[in-house]
Amino acid sequence: MKGFVNRPPERFSPGKGVLRNDHFQMAYVTSDIARACAIFTDRYGLREYQRMEGEMPGGGYIRIALAWAGGTMFELIQAEGAAAAFYTDRLPPAGFAIRHHHLGYFIRNEPEWEALGKEIETGGWKVVFNSNMEGFMRACYIEAPELGHYLEYILPEPAGIDFFNSVPIS
Repeated sequence: MKGFVNRPPERFSPGKGVLRNDHFQMAYVTSDIARACAIFTDRYGLREYQRMEGEMPGGGYIRIALAWAGGTMFELIQAEGAAAAFYTDRLPPAGFAIRHHHLGYFIRNEPEWEALGKEIETGGWKVVFNSNMEGFMRACYIEAPELGHYLEYILPEPAGIDFFNSVPIS
């Protein structure tokens, strides 16, 4: 091979297009996280996962498995109960499934977060979920109906940075 693809340098421009941020994550929802992890391991080569689970505000339970593959983090999500519709709306009503849910983007600092917020407001983007876990991270999901999935924006704080740094590299 003579060479390789010359990738353009990173030019993240929050506030100048919702896709012009630091894309780092592909997220999938599933009806069975153990089975989904087995598929991502056996067929797609992910080997080790950071797992977390717990009660969801509004009722229900969520299980998450995260793994880095190169510069991309893969997130697998299983949610059930009263507050699970945001995660389960793309899954069939019965049987096993894995479906794409969102692309994740890092926001690096407060000015970038504010620029993104202004862009979401002036662009008329529909915010479908917003959270602020003090000291951990802020997150905002917007609907991208033409694309068939959500876009998630994360501003990690110190504990969130430590958490993302603890996710295994497959």
